[in-house]
Amino acid sequence: MYLRDITGQRELEQRRQESLHAIQQLYAVSSDQGRSFEEKVEAILELSCEYLSMPNGLLTRIEAGTQYVEISHADHPELQAGQSCPLEQAYCKRTVDLDSLLTIVNAADEGWDDDPAHEQSGIESYVGGRIEVAGERYGTLCFADVDPRADGFTDTQRTFVELLTRWVSYELERQRAQSQLQRERDRLDRFASVVSHDLRNPLNTAMGRVDLLAADCDSEHVPPIERSLDRIEALIEDLLVMAREGLPVDELEVVDLDDVASDAWSTAETGESGLRATSGGLRIMADRTRLRQLLENLFRNSAEHGSASSGSPDGEGIDGDGVAVTVGALTDRSGFYVADDGPGVPTADREQVFEMGYTTTSGGTGFGLSIVEEIAGAHGWEVSLVESADGGARFEFAGVEPA
Repeated sequence: MYLRDITGQRELEQRRQESLHAIQQLYAVSSDQGRSFEEKVEAILELSCEYLSMPNGLLTRIEAGTQYVEISHADHPELQAGQSCPLEQAYCKRTVDLDSLLTIVNAADEGWDDDPAHEQSGIESYVGGRIEVAGERYGTLCFADVDPRADGFTDTQRTFVELLTRWVSYELERQRAQSQLQRERDRLDRFASVVSHDLRNPLNTAMGRVDLLAADCDSEHVPPIERSLDRIEALIEDLLVMAREGLPVDELEVVDLDDVASDAWSTAETGESGLRATSGGLRIMADRTRLRQLLENLFRNSAEHGSASSGSPDGEGIDGDGVAVTVGALTDRSGFYVADDGPGVPTADREQVFEMGYTTTSGGTGFGLSIVEEIAGAHGWEVSLVESADGGARFEFAGVEPA
């Protein structure tokens, strides 16, 4: 009795060590940035077959009643990558309808004798789970053997296979999202090419002709044409920015908000306005270039819509025709704000200011705050407009990741 207990404990410990080793290998392969998705799946299928003592492992895709073997590590001739069969002739027809794994220890003893799946493949033992992408059925990840399994599948082995199905589902969903993003980038590149070349070339010609016309004659019609052409050029610039800034941010870096604000102020058209950067050295995770574009647009918006600051307590150094602009850290949540002491925005108009084309100035394109919202959204931030402490406009950005 004592020897049996010791032997059982040793076998249990051995199985535990094997499971731990398999999970460690799974993590190492899945986190290897040097391998493609297909290479990772091939390696995972191989180590899983060894761990489960199953000679056949495969990832399948199911479409229009047919099962396709996408990737496999198998010795069964019908389970090789590129093979396909009617779903009715595969065990996976049952797997895709289950919320949990399908396990078969001995098909002949479990009522599969007359099933087309058993007759076609001769598989006697099986374990597999459903793969979903964005909530839709994709296929299965499964392991099979033509011999019955001496013992059932342990809870640890079942958990291991469930982890694999979730990882594959996640990776396939991420791949689909990346492909969609790349298609979006390509579409925007084509759009930018049309705007940059097909529109800019005739515009440059027209602007050159107007300059010649202004030199040849003194006509009251020339200035309106020049203003219209300048507006077209501004619209083109803003359209290109909109096309670029709306894409999700790929990589974030640590940036000092006050430093970026100072850089943005140096290139924004702010007239006689003044900047107070009082974030207290707030450091956040952001795309520095896009954050600078966001701040430039906000600074320009404050300068264009602002009026003389009357008695602002911190307005030293700000001339009479400008507004005081403050960049600071939110105190009640993670994020920052940009505020001014101008006339502000009426409550009824605050939802409209982010709409593309909305403007209250004759020379504006109406894209400035739309670009701000696009950049914020690309970072995953939420932007809102409220009244500042001085009665002006205050743009708040929440959900910002601190560094």
